[in-house]
Amino acid sequence: MSQSRSNSVTVGLIQMRCGTDPAANLGTAVTRIGEAAAQGAQIVCLQELFRSQYFCQREDATLFDLAEPIPGPSTDALGRAAAAHGVAVIGSIFERRAAGVFHNTAVVIDADGSLRGVYRKMHIPDDPLYYEKYYFTPGDLGFRSFAVRGAQVGTLVCWDQWFPEAARLTALRGAQILFYPTAIGWHPAEKAEFGPAQHEAWEIMQRSHAVANGVFVAVANRVGREGGLEFWGGSFIADPFGRVLARASHDREEILIARCDLGLIDDTRRNWPFLRDRRIDAYDGLLHRLLDRD
Repeated sequence: MSQSRSNSVTVGLIQMRCGTDPAANLGTAVTRIGEAAAQGAQIVCLQELFRSQYFCQREDATLFDLAEPIPGPSTDALGRAAAAHGVAVIGSIFERRAAGVFHNTAVVIDADGSLRGVYRKMHIPDDPLYYEKYYFTPGDLGFRSFAVRGAQVGTLVCWDQWFPEAARLTALRGAQILFYPTAIGWHPAEKAEFGPAQHEAWEIMQRSHAVANGVFVAVANRVGREGGLEFWGGSFIADPFGRVLARASHDREEILIARCDLGLIDDTRRNWPFLRDRRIDAYDGLLHRLLDRD
């Protein structure tokens, strides 16, 4: 492949453990944003619901007290950090939109500290120890992308990462990098038998989004044992060919840094013109849950 114009941006992912004190977690995240910036990051992404431990392992009405408005304390703190270090920041917030209406929301803050926009998680899981439907109203803003200093970015959240439609629609909105704040891990009793396959499927799925759409994919996961889950870390950044540029460990806090040459998007799409060859006249069946058999 010949390489077209070079236009690079450096991405930083924060993979961290979360304790029981939300203020301490927020402080750690702000510190790590500064550390990532010192390592050259221009866009920094935090993991899903970084301000607390992953509370969706049980249904408990008192845990709605963790939610906050947007703008609010966390976005204010992230905005100050972004402006202080001159980096764009993607953060994952438990949003209190109104009394009784809560969302799992990704916020996009530009390098001057301004709030560029929000994305509300569209796909909400309901599985053992992932009881998110109890807490979160499904997103109603659709799939979006945002211009920040250095790139056009799209934000999707955790369970969204299994749905190719979400990645496609975000890429069609012009996103050059798909960011996935994530909280995924093993049920310890299943890890020995299913753990490697579960992790491999998770990574393959997201790398396939990079290939199918000709974009970069950056996934920030948490790490550590919380309640009944062992979060598997493994945060990574992949290029439009699906090649992993950087990958974190399964069991350590890390700041992952990778340079993303956005010129590869144009180069890859010229040689693999999947968007050109899409049969948009033939995909109406995607609007149905299932289709009748012929």
